[in-house]
Amino acid sequence: MIFAAGLGSRLRPLTNNKPKALVEINGFTMLEIALKKLENAGITKTVVNIHHHHRQVVDFLNNYKTSGMEILISDEKDQLLDTGGGLLKARSLFDANTPVVLYNVDIITSTDLNSFMRFHEEEKPLVSLMVKDRPTSRYLLFDKNMILCGRENTKTGEKIMIRSASPTLPFGFQGVHIVSPEIFNLIRERGVFPIMQLYLRLGSEHIIKGYETKNDIWFDIGTPEKLENTRKKVRELPEEERHKLISAKL
Repeated sequence: MIFAAGLGSRLRPLTNNKPKALVEINGFTMLEIALKKLENAGITKTVVNIHHHHRQVVDFLNNYKTSGMEILISDEKDQLLDTGGGLLKARSLFDANTPVVLYNVDIITSTDLNSFMRFHEEEKPLVSLMVKDRPTSRYLLFDKNMILCGRENTKTGEKIMIRSASPTLPFGFQGVHIVSPEIFNLIRERGVFPIMQLYLRLGSEHIIKGYETKNDIWFDIGTPEKLENTRKKVRELPEEERHKLISAKL
């Protein structure tokens, strides 16, 4: 599932007249890059949620050509549900008993998704979170076995612990995660809610594991400054590295 419904408020004024998902990186929309990444990992069905300038996203998807990947739309145009609510609303569109890869549309990564999916299949946690040792203000905290123990916001000083661990290992979330189908039976939240809130509630009783990436290229395109930096850095990459990022020539 690609989370593409967001308002993109941090990217204004670029998102005043278009959805965040259709902002371009050197000729390719963020949504196209995400779709290519998932299809090239062998995924045969993808759900895209829509809200902000939803008609533009629908038109884009209607004209988007795949090699056989089915694309379904989860319609949130009447109410934006955040990531947790968006996942829950899309439940009926997923194949039963199949893990779901969740992918934030505003990130670009060269990480091999097949390795991440194998990790989830072998470890069998309730949730796998792609993380990286990088500076951020919002850290996820793990124990030595990479089991989620809490979260810390260094700007606000807020720290939530759901498991005891000493020391804890802080990592930045990469915007890609995998949920096992069992999670739907554990969701009691309704309406609008962030998925990390759900993970922190469930993580005290269920295993949520971090999958650390080390040598990947990763960009978060949350602000105009980050967007311009990403465009510049992508142009400077060798062709092979650009290909890993978006699975197509730039």
